[in-house]
Amino acid sequence: MKLGAFSISLSVKDLQKSRDFYEKLGFTSMAGNTEQNYLIMKNGSTLIGLFQAMFDGNMLTFNPGWDENAQNLDSFDDVRSIQKHLKENGIEIEREADESTSGPEHIYLKDPDGNMILIDQHR
Repeated sequence: MKLGAFSISLSVKDLQKSRDFYEKLGFTSMAGNTEQNYLIMKNGSTLIGLFQAMFDGNMLTFNPGWDENAQNLDSFDDVRSIQKHLKENGIEIEREADESTSGPEHIYLKDPDGNMILIDQHR
C-alpha cells in the first residue's frame, strides 16, 4: 500500500506563536493561509501541519497521490483502495470514503491507542 506524503497535523491554540516556534526549529511555510487558520511547514522532507480551531487533538496524516513537496505522483493507491484493504484486514474505519466516487476523498481511523489517522487524497 502506498499511503503518500506523511505529516503530523497539530491542533494549535495560536497559529502565529506556533509558526514562530517551528521557524526557530528550521521549518519554513510551504502552503496554507493564516487567514484560513492553517499552515503547512517543512524542514527537509519533514512536514508539519498547524491548524488553529479546525479539529480536536493531533493526528497522523497521509496524502495519497502526493510526495513531500505536494507534487503529484505518477502512480499511487487511491484512498478507496486503501480503505478496502484496511477493512479486509479488520481495521475499523471511523469515517469511510464513498466508494462510488473518484478523485478527492478522505478517511479517518484510529490506531489501537486511539491516535487519529487521516488519509486525505486531494486529487
